[in-house]
Amino acid sequence: MKPELIIIEEYCIQSEIEPDFIIQLENEGLIEIYIVDDKRYIDSSQLRDIEQYARWYYDLSINIEGIDVIRNLLSRMTEMQEEISRLREYTKLLNG
Repeated sequence: MKPELIIIEEYCIQSEIEPDFIIQLENEGLIEIYIVDDKRYIDSSQLRDIEQYARWYYDLSINIEGIDVIRNLLSRMTEMQEEISRLREYTKLLNG
């Protein structure tokens, strides 16, 4: 599936965030930036994450490194919740 690309500068103007923030997210490995014809783009599939990161950064004053830590912790929590669900299902099968 071909990505739907959004020009970073336009997104930043509409979202009232600094383009440098987007660059910092990419430098930390939190998002991917695409360059086409010397313009920088983000894939629309990343918007939800970027909006979340922007809230943490601007509203809660969490730095980029902190955002990465929070993202990793949330990801691990999701994995653990999925594992708990699988174990519960397995236990139900055993107890039949």
